[in-house]
Amino acid sequence: MQKTLLFKILFILGLMLLILIPLGMIDETIGQRGEFRAQAVAGIAAENVREQTVVGPILVRPYTEDYVEKVEETEKGVTTVRLEKRSVDRRQIVYPNELQVAGEVLIERRYRGIHKVLVYGGRHGFKGDFVLPAGADLARNSPTSTITWGKPFVALAIDDVRGIKNIPTLQLGTQEAEFRAGTGLNASKSGLHASIAPDQLLDDARLPFSFQLRLDGIERLSFVPIAKNNAVKLGSNWPHPQFGGNFLPEIANRVIGQNGFKAQWNISSLATDAQGQFTLLENAGGARGVAGLDSFRVGFIEPINVYSMAERATKYGLLFVALTFAAFFLFEVLKQLPVHPIQYLLVGLALVLFFLLLVSLSEHIAFGLAYVIATIVCVVLIGFYLAAVLRDGKRGMGFGAALGLLYAALYGLLISENNALVLGSLLLFALLAGLMVATRKVDWYQVARSNAAAAVAQSPAAAPVSG
Repeated sequence: MQKTLLFKILFILGLMLLILIPLGMIDETIGQRGEFRAQAVAGIAAENVREQTVVGPILVRPYTEDYVEKVEETEKGVTTVRLEKRSVDRRQIVYPNELQVAGEVLIERRYRGIHKVLVYGGRHGFKGDFVLPAGADLARNSPTSTITWGKPFVALAIDDVRGIKNIPTLQLGTQEAEFRAGTGLNASKSGLHASIAPDQLLDDARLPFSFQLRLDGIERLSFVPIAKNNAVKLGSNWPHPQFGGNFLPEIANRVIGQNGFKAQWNISSLATDAQGQFTLLENAGGARGVAGLDSFRVGFIEPINVYSMAERATKYGLLFVALTFAAFFLFEVLKQLPVHPIQYLLVGLALVLFFLLLVSLSEHIAFGLAYVIATIVCVVLIGFYLAAVLRDGKRGMGFGAALGLLYAALYGLLISENNALVLGSLLLFALLAGLMVATRKVDWYQVARSNAAAAVAQSPAAAPVSG
């Protein structure tokens, strides 16, 4: 007599596994839409400008060391010593002692089809000073060698020079020099350099510098704290910044509101090895780029990634179907009102389509509004259908209201990413506890016998209960 109940349970489990197929297809569709969005970002970056990382300014002093080296040669047991002249080209890298950057970044949207990407235009004022080291600090092969200085220059590394919107003029001490294309550095070729006169570059001299830079980019802006003391202030009209990298802005100097944000970083060379990292890259001789250097960044991206949110929501799709089917099953066995497997399947498909509606609507409207619309449509449809299946409008409305609460709980999980695990665990525990409390006095053996008797009483000629 219990076989009928067992077969019913197994059949419902089979339907749940069957529903995994459309659920997986929707999950794959969400992934594809996310890839399309990434391609849109790459397309706009290829045609416009990429994310930007700024390194510098850095003072480079090329020099040639001429020295005499003793060379010993041994032939037939006789050792001779001769002197050979050697010449080595070197560079002295001077990092800023103080570096202050004050920037204002304005955000606008660019569209590729239905996908929107945030691009920015920034105005940055750089100022600070270089403290020239003593000549004794030069790397040299012989203390008696002769040093011949080359033409010094100041370099500024920038990832994508297409974003440079002005020709900056460097004010260094009492001289001015326009920046030109190329850094002249080994570590990074992309950027600017300004040639300067060597007459002011005296040992232990302090040279103040300043220049203005207009720089456009896409989605993220990064700085490398290359100076001994770095102070960077950024302001923007974008109210949803994402700070990242190796350093976060100071809490006391960070303000985020509806009209934008202001943030400040103060980083000393004691907290970063950016100078050592850059020196290694420069001495390596190849332009490997500056991606591995210590840096800090601010991201100008949408606060909600609709595709990642929809993908996370889809992970709960099978749970929704399982809970709904469990409610049907309890209602069926306790109220002696059979629900046909086709009716289970149709309701399950309606639950699955919620996620497809969610991602398709969120591509055109705000995610929260898309979630509300998809929820209302699915809840009304399922409630209306169940009112006929369960032969009671109140029962249909009750199931719809319970489903609406589930959708509300899911939205809470989605917007509380950091607390999703604990909230999800509490939700499952509460549902299981409610199920156990509701069925604590049920005699399942008696339920099985009653369902078996009902199945025997139904003859082929009898009219089946249908929706």
